[in-house]
Amino acid sequence: MTVRFFRLLACQLMLVFACVTAQAADGIDITRASIEASDDGYRLSASYSFDLTTSLQQALQGGMPVYFTTEIELTRPRWYWYDDRAVAARRTVRLDYDVLARVYHVLVIGSVQQTYDTLDQALLAIRRPGRWLIGPKGALKPGESYNVTLRMFMDRDYLAKPLQVDALNNSDWRLTSHKKTFTYRAE
Repeated sequence: MTVRFFRLLACQLMLVFACVTAQAADGIDITRASIEASDDGYRLSASYSFDLTTSLQQALQGGMPVYFTTEIELTRPRWYWYDDRAVAARRTVRLDYDVLARVYHVLVIGSVQQTYDTLDQALLAIRRPGRWLIGPKGALKPGESYNVTLRMFMDRDYLAKPLQVDALNNSDWRLTSHKKTFTYRAE
């Protein structure tokens, strides 16, 4: 009886640890997100928490770039019709490893590339990006409340076609966040 009890207890503990490990490795958490008004428009200030899976790290070390896309949408609710979409923006960041120089490159598409010595430094630049201009100054009506929807995900569309098929079937390649929603009163 006691041997059977300890086997059952050991199986339950292994199941709990496996679930905690799987849960920690497969998602992106949006830890902070806010909209700030500036002289040139509205900026997103956000930070994320995530780790690359082992297979993604191996692919990156092999020279395959990994892309992360952030999408944000600001809508003004209307009771008589569909919500009015005021701002919709999308930004993609490429992370790659130069095997010969042994450095990591982080490139915001359409911007300047930055070089880092370690993967942790490169991931920190992606996890805590600079304030991103999401809309011009006149895009929002001052005093109005807007619903903000934000999400970040590993963008498999940038992968080579054979890897896209593998990424659809492999859970290690599905790094994504839940949609974070909050309200913002325009200034």
